[in-house]
Amino acid sequence: MCQATVYLNGKEIMRDVLRVEPLPDGVRLSALFEEPRTVPSIIRKVDFIKHRVMLESSDQELQSE
Repeated sequence: MCQATVYLNGKEIMRDVLRVEPLPDGVRLSALFEEPRTVPSIIRKVDFIKHRVMLESSDQELQSE
């Protein structure tokens, strides 16, 4: 299986993620044996080789503009 580890602002927040779904209020993360979780963030980078998804807080996006 292709599972990913998700990081928010460089900190690991969830492992074995099978689905990453962008939503208007953030990003929904789904894993096999956990309830889906919505994180108020944006997707910054997806690295398929290292199985990593890098998210950034929505707050930081506003601060950098």
